[in-house]
Amino acid sequence: MMKLAAPFCVLALAGCTVGPDYRPPAAASLQVPEAYAGPTGATTEPADLSRWWERFDDPLMTRLIDEASAGNLDIAVAQARLVQAREALVQARANQLPNAGASASVGRDVGAGNDRTSFSLGADASWQADLFGGIRRGVEAAGADAQGAFYNREATRVAIAAEVAANYIDARLTQERLAIARDTLRIADDNLQISQWRVQAGLASSLDSEQARASRAQTAASIPNLEQSYSASVYRLGVLTGRAPQALIGEMAATRPVPRGPDGVAAGIPADTLRQRPDVRAAERGLASATARIGVAEAQLYPQLRLSGNIGTSAFSLGGLFDAITGGLLGSLSQTLFDGGSLRSQVRSQRAAADAALATYRQSVLTALEDVENALAALNAAKQREAQFTIALDAANNSAILARTQYRSGLIDFQSLLQTENALLSARDGLANSRAAESSALVQLYQALGGGWTPIDSPPTARDAEPQTESR
Repeated sequence: MMKLAAPFCVLALAGCTVGPDYRPPAAASLQVPEAYAGPTGATTEPADLSRWWERFDDPLMTRLIDEASAGNLDIAVAQARLVQAREALVQARANQLPNAGASASVGRDVGAGNDRTSFSLGADASWQADLFGGIRRGVEAAGADAQGAFYNREATRVAIAAEVAANYIDARLTQERLAIARDTLRIADDNLQISQWRVQAGLASSLDSEQARASRAQTAASIPNLEQSYSASVYRLGVLTGRAPQALIGEMAATRPVPRGPDGVAAGIPADTLRQRPDVRAAERGLASATARIGVAEAQLYPQLRLSGNIGTSAFSLGGLFDAITGGLLGSLSQTLFDGGSLRSQVRSQRAAADAALATYRQSVLTALEDVENALAALNAAKQREAQFTIALDAANNSAILARTQYRSGLIDFQSLLQTENALLSARDGLANSRAAESSALVQLYQALGGGWTPIDSPPTARDAEPQTESR
């Protein structure tokens, strides 16, 4: 009766899993509000943000982002880490299965009239019975790590897409600012020539000429800085696409306007953002992994059952190998009686790691909400600034036209003309910056909402570990 009961006892114990069962934190405990404070669009339904850059209607920017998604080295690193995490899951699952091995040998004994050859075959197997679920918890933790690595790769993809767009916008803005500076320099050249003629004609003092010369030099001095800023943006775009810094100089040389996106984005509700953001989902998987590892540590406190067996044969001829087969079966039960508190310390340490993972997850949630709120505020501010700079540019342009006419006629001094010219330059530059700021705020909002990948509702599978050549 005891012999029959023993296997059933082992099976019953094998169904026991120590450690806490993971449950995702409720939204209420994460302080997720029902709506955003800033304007979120006419609808609360989240838009499809997987390829948001196409809404800017700039083919070159779209192509650069697609190339970065395929060739960026940060994404390649994240991809390799995903493959590593999935292989770690394979290894964890392998711990649930028996280990088996085989051996074979041939020997030759040489002696006085006693030469003979011996043959032997053997096989052995062992299995660690998962009595208290430590191995199962290890598989659970490795699975969460693999899913977290998948989300980390997608978070890298989201960040790279936004960085490419931001640098592309900066490059186009700098091209526009360079055009403004060069136009202003031509006007400064004209003003300097006019002031010199007036001085030669005795209609003005040399002060006008010196002021015109200083103004022209200051305008010319701003151009090298703008050229350096433009080059830095283009070099960064080259590296982001996985190529040499100078690779895009030719493609970016033609001046194009700053890409303008849609008037608004349907941001949805905060709960949608948390599901959309891959970095938040990666942090949640980190919490799941840390929780499972508490069970791995707790299982070490309980007895460990190991079953092993072997079978073998030996003979002095190949034909006699199977005449006599021997084997054995061994079951061993081990329990740590004293270790100075090391195992219990590991449990406490892992519980602290789970607490840290929970804090990290909560922080990622709050940071995601903050990012969206900041992006909404930045977009709203950029729209208001653009409206005011449009008015300012119209007024400054009219003032400059009148001032140039009056200066040629001798009705105003050069200082008054210089003030109107500076106001026009400031208005043109301000309008260009505000338009680019609106585009940049849109990119910031798309990134904050988690755009740039295709969210999945089910856990990622092995197929998701394969290299991605296209943006999701």
